[in-house]
Amino acid sequence: MSPDVVVVIGVGGMGQAIARRQGMGKTLLLADFDEKALSSVSGELEEFGHTVRTRVVDVSSRASVAALADAAAGLGPVAQVVHTAGLSPSQASATAILEVDLLGTALVLEEFGRVVAHGGAGVMIASMAGYLLPPGTLSAEQEGALAHAAADDLLALDFIDAEKLGPRGAYPLSKYANRLRVQAASTEWGRRGARVNSISPGVISTPMGREELASDSGQFMRAMVNASGTGRLGTPDDIAAAAAFLLGPDAAFVTGTDLLVDGGVIAAMQPGRQ
Repeated sequence: MSPDVVVVIGVGGMGQAIARRQGMGKTLLLADFDEKALSSVSGELEEFGHTVRTRVVDVSSRASVAALADAAAGLGPVAQVVHTAGLSPSQASATAILEVDLLGTALVLEEFGRVVAHGGAGVMIASMAGYLLPPGTLSAEQEGALAHAAADDLLALDFIDAEKLGPRGAYPLSKYANRLRVQAASTEWGRRGARVNSISPGVISTPMGREELASDSGQFMRAMVNASGTGRLGTPDDIAAAAAFLLGPDAAFVTGTDLLVDGGVIAAMQPGRQ
């Protein structure tokens, strides 16, 4: 019998930490757009005894994500799917962010929802930024469209305008939508006997996180961290621990929800605090 397959999409800091933690005794399928990074990370994990397969993927392409899902199913039972790939406002244009962070997550949910094994689980990485979307930004109808529209129709929604949003508008909108998509997808995954949840990390000390800290918004981000209950940056291992819980048996009754792992930043920002 083939070992269970753990799929990790995105081999940045969080993806690597999750792969190390979840890959023991399983077949790890790592996927990323960056072939060089993919080769480097897979080689390191193999040196530490993991069984690793790799595949280049463009998460903004249905054909590419579908091929990845089929490849995963061909290796054995797809027990765990973790989607960490994304672009931040300092890295990319609004158009690219919408394609990767919004559409990409929707495609992963749809394509892996058809191959995930009974008893399997998925985790989509959203962001604390989704909690910073101003109240009233979206109407109930718009939220419904973000949750339920076919993935291929998402970028054509009339309120998804890259030029108007800009990178710093596209990012929180995409991450808020990730949570809505996970909620909606949980019923479809449930029909296969599987679960899916999201994690919204705060400011994490990864290359992407450090790049954001060095950007124009870095001072504001540091102030948020300093005001939080923990007063520190998160680590990739903090996110890997949260993912392990959501992917494991202790979360057997948890699906369609988001776990905010931000060190208390959002709590510290609540109205009425002195």
